[in-house]
Amino acid sequence: MTNPGTNPSAETPYRYTPELAADIEKRWQEYWATNGTFNAPNPVGSLHVEGQELPTDRKFIQDMFPYPSGVGLHVGHPLGYIATDVFARFHRMKGANVLHTLGYDAFGLPAEQYAVQTGTHPRTTTQANIDNMERQLGRLGLGHDKRRAIATTDTDFYRWTQWIFLQIFNSWFDPEATNPAGGKGAARPIAELEEKLAAERADWAELTAAEKQEILDGYRLVYRSNSTVNWCPGLGTVLANEEVTADGRSERGNFPVFRKNLQQWMMRITAYSDRLIDDLEYLDWPDKVKSMQRNWIGRSRGAEVAFAAPGGNEIRVFTTRPDTLFGATYVVLAPEHELVDVLVSDAATGSTADNSAAVAYEGIDERWTYGKATPAEAVAAYRADIAAKSDLERQENKDKTGVFTGAYAINPVNGAQVPIFIADYVLTGYGTGAIMAVPGHDTRDHEFASVFGLPIVEVLQGGNVAEEAFTEDGPHVNSANDNGLDLNGMGKTEAIDAAIAWLEQQGSGEGTIQYKLRDWLFARQRYWGEPFPIVYDADGVAHALPNDMLPVELPEVEDYKPVSFDPEDKDSEPQPPLAKAKEWVEVTLDLGDGEQTYYRDTNVMPQWAGSSWYQLRYIDPTNDDALVDIENERYWVGPREGRPSGGVDLYVGGVEHAVLHLLYSRFWHKVMFDLGIVSSFEPYYRLYNQGYIQAYAYTDSRGVYVPAAEVEERDGRFYWIRPADKGGAEEGVKEGAEEEVFQEYGKMGKSLKNSVSPDEICDNYGADTLRVYEMAMGPLDTSRPWATKDVIGAQRFLQRAWRLVVNENTGEATVTEADLTDEDNKALHRTVAGVYEDFAELRDNTAVAKLIEYVNYLTKNYSTSGAAAQAPRKAVEPLVQMLSPLAPHIAEEMWKILGHEGGITYVPFPTWEDKWLVDDSIELPVQVMGKLRGRITVSTDASREDIEAAALAEPNVAAHVEGKTVNKIIVVPGKMVNIVAK
Repeated sequence: MTNPGTNPSAETPYRYTPELAADIEKRWQEYWATNGTFNAPNPVGSLHVEGQELPTDRKFIQDMFPYPSGVGLHVGHPLGYIATDVFARFHRMKGANVLHTLGYDAFGLPAEQYAVQTGTHPRTTTQANIDNMERQLGRLGLGHDKRRAIATTDTDFYRWTQWIFLQIFNSWFDPEATNPAGGKGAARPIAELEEKLAAERADWAELTAAEKQEILDGYRLVYRSNSTVNWCPGLGTVLANEEVTADGRSERGNFPVFRKNLQQWMMRITAYSDRLIDDLEYLDWPDKVKSMQRNWIGRSRGAEVAFAAPGGNEIRVFTTRPDTLFGATYVVLAPEHELVDVLVSDAATGSTADNSAAVAYEGIDERWTYGKATPAEAVAAYRADIAAKSDLERQENKDKTGVFTGAYAINPVNGAQVPIFIADYVLTGYGTGAIMAVPGHDTRDHEFASVFGLPIVEVLQGGNVAEEAFTEDGPHVNSANDNGLDLNGMGKTEAIDAAIAWLEQQGSGEGTIQYKLRDWLFARQRYWGEPFPIVYDADGVAHALPNDMLPVELPEVEDYKPVSFDPEDKDSEPQPPLAKAKEWVEVTLDLGDGEQTYYRDTNVMPQWAGSSWYQLRYIDPTNDDALVDIENERYWVGPREGRPSGGVDLYVGGVEHAVLHLLYSRFWHKVMFDLGIVSSFEPYYRLYNQGYIQAYAYTDSRGVYVPAAEVEERDGRFYWIRPADKGGAEEGVKEGAEEEVFQEYGKMGKSLKNSVSPDEICDNYGADTLRVYEMAMGPLDTSRPWATKDVIGAQRFLQRAWRLVVNENTGEATVTEADLTDEDNKALHRTVAGVYEDFAELRDNTAVAKLIEYVNYLTKNYSTSGAAAQAPRKAVEPLVQMLSPLAPHIAEEMWKILGHEGGITYVPFPTWEDKWLVDDSIELPVQVMGKLRGRITVSTDASREDIEAAALAEPNVAAHVEGKTVNKIIVVPGKMVNIVAK
């Protein structure tokens, strides 16, 4: 047997020191890599092992896709990775085939911003970041199947991202079709729709290709749309609403963001709104995340109501409370609403009854006019003033602003003329882009009505609407007309049903369901992303490239700046860097009609693209013929008993991805399910959100963060000591000078300058110590404070465990072959049962606590001063097995020293016997007149009489009742005995 590496300078050469830990960790990591220890076989394909029968128990355990940051990892990053590794190792010991790997979400803005600044190709930067992250993670001993690792920037990977895009592009959503799970609505090939239209429309053959495409685009799951978007010249791209701060600037880089109308690729995720909500019931996800997804999709039952408007137009308003229509005293349109210009024009013609505004604002409240003479001037001025506001900024605006269009609409329930306003808090992308305002019972409407002097009518009894909106429910009042609608006295549900029935009968509206979810903006005007597999002909008609032309690879460009790159120029036009690659953009292709000139799309896909399906490529990463072989997909994530949705067994990541990434992934997966590409209809069955590691941060008098590592504490105050290589914060301040700083607490990271590198902890304590410490800090789903000084506790625990196995002088095993005592069996079997349950439920912190208690028990009972421990092998070997998921390197070494070959990874987890989990005796405290006077040990099934006798016989208790009369003995079963004596 080969002895472990030694530490020659130590008096005990085989003491578990950081140096010895480093040697052990390096050797076992090399062993795992050489032997393919964590390689998981597939049922078919290149990762199939001929003749190997696969376990029916299989586990696909996945971490959320990391982005390879240039600053490297801090100790907060590996928290989830270590937890999933513990879970994976535990299940391997249970006999499962475990798929566990890690790739990189490697496209994105950070590398490209660096490229713009330095000219360095984003691929160079990205690969360097991946290499550094691989090195840092590699030190932790994570049991990943390296054969399955991918990066979204690999052409072999994004070939299939482009392929999926084409499947979605070439599909439409048929609401009448039955999907493979038996539900309503499914994606179907667009070719079927084209055949259907050709059969139904007599003019189909006469339509031009462009006209046909315009019709088909109205159905496609991917389509081009002219829409108002967030244009950020400083980043040179369009941003999603979630990427814009409340003050209208980009979340990354803090550049101004402007509203602009552009043609963009959109994905019709809204077609799947119902399935995205309803299928949440099949998933083992935190309730919080499910609620966030439901709220984001925002399914609401209500009515779409028609308000007659000038010129024979209608304003369609969706409301969840049609029962409050009698309280609607004005209507508000989004400033961009297509009807606004019509209304302003029609107001001048007087084309609706009693349209009093006419051309000029004659006799109109000056609060309504925005300081202008006509509605057209006011609307134009107002639009210009809000053009730079983001949707979020508009919705959260505390100041209520708006403009009267000069036109009135007709309230369908009472015939009242209500003024039509435009206001920034109503958005075209939500609902119909119009609202009916009921200021008596909506806080925002009440505030607007108060500012503009508009009527406030009570229709729900219970408050004082003159003072504030009454937003609770009460009996309806003032809610009847002479045309058969009387809601007075009704409650909410009854009144809503009655109002909808009346509107439908009158032809003034209909009951409907609406959603807050908008279609997915799917394009970036940048370089570093997946090119679209689309070309355009001379007429601008989009053509999907055939599969044999994939992947469409990124060309080389001279620089990475967008063509227009003035960060403050709101009028700049998006011209992506790819537009400069003229030879790449203009191509001659034969797409079935002979060679023609086509033009490539110069946008790229957003970073969400690759992360929306990557788990499927983990399953079959070397498959050249398919995205994933259906047999491999079915084995790893297909439907199974109790889990009709299928999906990854465990998906661990931060709650910050609760909506967008998970929603987009679910959408892509459902489309692929409908098209028969996968057998599962959900990508992730079980979701677990880990907490964060937090740390103290420090700010100077200006509120600027200073490096936490350079702060010293003295007498409860904190001082920043300027290092020699940085000098002072202000000119003339000498290096080494002190400045008092102020302590706060927050998430560990670069922005707070409070990061701690895992390299530092591995160097000073060892990777296993870092793993144990992070798992012991607290429950995985809560945030926890980092304290480097406390890492020593985890190190000492491993050192005590080491000494139970290894003689620190000789490096050989120090166990005996003695049998276990009853107390040993109790300690062992209770620990095994408890740790097993903790590992299964991701309670690694309590598993560590139980192992520490067990190690302390063995150390106390089998160690003597100055001599090696002599614990029984039967007590120690299960300890090593239980320790191995948490601290695999030291466990492997101890297992080998104990005389075993082949590693511990697949050694079965120890078992327990129930008889040792139940006490046959119990210790009870005995009080006399409420004061503790002794303790007794009795059988767990002792009678009340036997307990009373034992209590009175306890010497100290007997002394305290001597000469007194015992009036009462109170026995609380399993808890205590209290004697009342006087």
